[in-house]
Amino acid sequence: MKRFLFYFLSTIVIGFIFFLGYEYLGTVSEEAKRTYNMTPLVILSTIFPILMGMLLRLPKLIMEIKENKQWTFDWIKLTAIGIPALYIAVIPLVYITFEINMWLASEIMFTSNTTLITMAGVVFGYLLLDSLKK
Repeated sequence: MKRFLFYFLSTIVIGFIFFLGYEYLGTVSEEAKRTYNMTPLVILSTIFPILMGMLLRLPKLIMEIKENKQWTFDWIKLTAIGIPALYIAVIPLVYITFEINMWLASEIMFTSNTTLITMAGVVFGYLLLDSLKK
C-alpha cells in the first residue's frame, strides 16, 4: 500500500508540474510572439523536456536509492541512446542562439514538428537518471 501511495502521489505531483510548465511555456510563447525575441522560448523549449524526462524517472530512482547497493553508471546506454537524443533536443537552441547550422538541423526543425525535438529531450532526461544503476 505504501508503494502504491508513493507512485500515485508522484504521478499527481509530476502531472501538476507538467501542467504548470506547459502553462508557463504558453506564456513565454505569447511573449515571444509580441516581442519577436525567440531566444527565451527556444531555451525553455529545450530545457523543459529534459527536466520532464528526469522527473519521470525520479520516483524509480528514489526507490533505488533506498536500497543499499553499489552505484554504477551505464556509459554505453548514455552514449548509444543519450548522445543522439541530446543532439536532436539541442538543435533549435544551438541553431537560434549561436547561429550554427548543424547536420540535419533544417530537416528536423522545418520538415517535422516539434514533437520529435520534445520527445528527444524527454528521452535524454529520462536516460540521464536511468543510466545510474545499482
